[in-house]
Amino acid sequence: MSRLRALWQAASNATKKALSWKFEDLAPPSELCIFNFQTKDDLRRWNLYADSEYGGLSSASLEIKGTDEHATGVFSGNLFTDMSQDSRRIMNRSGFCGMRSTQIHTENWVNVPGTTENNTWQAFVFIPKGYWYVARIPLSRYLPTWRGNVMDSQLEMNPSRIVAMSLSVNAEGGPVGAVTGPGEFRLELDWIKALRTL
Repeated sequence: MSRLRALWQAASNATKKALSWKFEDLAPPSELCIFNFQTKDDLRRWNLYADSEYGGLSSASLEIKGTDEHATGVFSGNLFTDMSQDSRRIMNRSGFCGMRSTQIHTENWVNVPGTTENNTWQAFVFIPKGYWYVARIPLSRYLPTWRGNVMDSQLEMNPSRIVAMSLSVNAEGGPVGAVTGPGEFRLELDWIKALRTL
C-alpha cells in the first residue's frame, strides 16, 4: 500500500508543480551542482567500498582537507592485488576501491517509486597528476557494464533514470595508457556538477 501512496504523492506533487509553473521550471538549469566536498555532511552522502569486503586487502578513506573557506574532499587509499585463498570463490580479481553516492534527489528529476531497474554505466577518465583538472564527461561516453566488465550491447542510457553515481579506482584493467598496478592513490574533489548541453 505504501508504494501506491508514494506514487499518488509523486503524481500529486507533479500536478501542483505543473499548475504553478514558471519558465525556469520548463528547462533544467544549464549547470546544477549535485555534490560538494567541503563539509562532513557532504561526505556523509557517500559510502566507501573496497575489495577488502570480499577478502581482498585494498582500503580507502574520504576526508576533508583545507580550511572552511576552501575545503575539498580527499579520496585516498591503497590498492593491493593480493587476496586470501577463501576470497577466490567470491571474486576473481582484487585491487579496487570506490565511493558510491546515496540516491541523488533534485526537484527537476523524478524517479518512479518502486522500480527495480539497476543498470550500471561506467566512463573511464584520465586525470593528470599534480594539478586541478575539470573533467567533462558526456553521457555518450558511458558504457553499460556488469561487474566491472563492459557489456557488448547496444543499450542507450536513459538520463531520467540516473539515481546515484560512484567513483572507483582499479589496480588492473582500464583503457590503454592508464596507470595500473598496486600502490597508493589520491584524488582530491571540489564538486560534481551536471551540465545541460544542447
